[in-house]
Amino acid sequence: MHDSPTFNQEELRARFNPDGSPLRRQQMVMLEMAKVLDRICKKHNIPYFLYAGSLLGAIRHDGFIPWDDDFDVALLRKDYKRLMKILPDELPPGIVLQNNDTDKNYYYFFAKLRDKKSFIDEGLYDHPFKERGIFIDIFPLDRLWPCIQRLPLQGYAYTLLRADKSCSEKTLRKIRLLTWFNRRISFPVLRAFCRLTGAKPLLCDLGIPFHRIYDLNDVFPIGSHVFEDTEFSVPADCHNMLQDMFGNYMKLPEDLDHVYHHIEKLEFYD
Repeated sequence: MHDSPTFNQEELRARFNPDGSPLRRQQMVMLEMAKVLDRICKKHNIPYFLYAGSLLGAIRHDGFIPWDDDFDVALLRKDYKRLMKILPDELPPGIVLQNNDTDKNYYYFFAKLRDKKSFIDEGLYDHPFKERGIFIDIFPLDRLWPCIQRLPLQGYAYTLLRADKSCSEKTLRKIRLLTWFNRRISFPVLRAFCRLTGAKPLLCDLGIPFHRIYDLNDVFPIGSHVFEDTEFSVPADCHNMLQDMFGNYMKLPEDLDHVYHHIEKLEFYD
């Protein structure tokens, strides 16, 4: 069991994300997209769960961490593949799926749902993407050997962008080639090797620079927890997962003046 919160939730809301503030408006857009994703997953019996900061927000705040501008979910890779096939036909107008199939310059190996009525600029690494609206992240998890998951095979894309901040077509061609090679050749070979050698650790899929190891028994059976005004799916043992990710996760950061993510620009198209 985790300790009860020792902070005042209303004071945090008033300080960081009061109603009508740009951050709160962004959070509400993410929440509506998350509700759509939840309905689609439940309709098609696709197990997913709140992940990372969104899981922490659910358990510690019953919603968004007041200063958070992310919404993250995760699911097993086999379920992720099925979800990627279903989403394009199920998403309502105003929300679009962004992955390697839908955006030729998208080089991440996790998907996003993007809002079509907003624009967000998080910096250089998003600049090549076709869709730039407010988003939620969808992470695939797979059984991999940690040493293989940590191979920096996709990291060269970031190096290319740092060297050419104008995102020239020459640089984008290199990134597209790198992404294609990893997606079609190197990553399938490495996944097959992990399967054949009986890899047990559960990690974010290849090409995703998050290296924490999870226990399948902490994930399943999936439970639920309130997040804002909706029940979302959460791992079976939220405590173990959050303690592993954040340590004493019920304690607020020491320096609340420096908890924001860096967003260069945020626009809403009403």
